[in-house]
Amino acid sequence: QVQLVESGGGLVQAGGSLRLSCAVSCAASGCRFSNYNMGWFRQAPGKEREFVAAIGRRGFGTYYADSVKGRFTVSRDNAKNTVYLQMNSLKPEDTAVYYCAAKWGSEVTYSDYDYGYWGQGTQVTVSS
Repeated sequence: QVQLVESGGGLVQAGGSLRLSCAVSCAASGCRFSNYNMGWFRQAPGKEREFVAAIGRRGFGTYYADSVKGRFTVSRDNAKNTVYLQMNSLKPEDTAVYYCAAKWGSEVTYSDYDYGYWGQGTQVTVSS
């Protein structure tokens, strides 16, 4: 069983920054954070959940939605079992509940259907 806990959300003015963290714990024997690709998704009110960013198991590959490219940075610290999402130049349209998710295997994907473990989400609100 893999558990994910997000933190770092909040209220920020447009143009501001936030850093989200997602702490991952593995209960099963042999489970390792470094075996999972990690993704960030978000869901705004009345909209479907959408891909934001993802990072490979060793942190060498990073992927972004076009809407956040150049403003958001995903990173991970495998020694701390934590993945981060640094969000800069925030816009009101970034307002959403942000979720981190874990995907077993070698391939990073953009579809939320491929991610088997999810956190509870953290609210990010950007005021204009």
